[in-house]
Amino acid sequence: MTAAYAFTDYRAQGQTIPYVLVDIATPPAPSNLSLFSLYVALSRSSGRSSIRLLRDFDAKLFMRSHSPSLLQEDDRLEELNRATKATWLEERRGAC
Repeated sequence: MTAAYAFTDYRAQGQTIPYVLVDIATPPAPSNLSLFSLYVALSRSSGRSSIRLLRDFDAKLFMRSHSPSLLQEDDRLEELNRATKATWLEERRGAC
């Protein structure tokens, strides 16, 4: 028997974990795995040699597109970034 600790991909964000065992099998309905959740789950280990997959998974999970709302939010943030840069450059020119 080996001691272990489990938590969700949400809880794992921002952490680096020495050894990771990931279950990315398709969850029962109505849950859904997003590409973001897959990325977080698979990128928490400190390297390829310290991550293991619990069981087989459907490779089609990685071929799905992002949710439309996520893409829309990304576009909104990109526009805010562009506007902020433009304002900063304009203010900087006025101060010189």
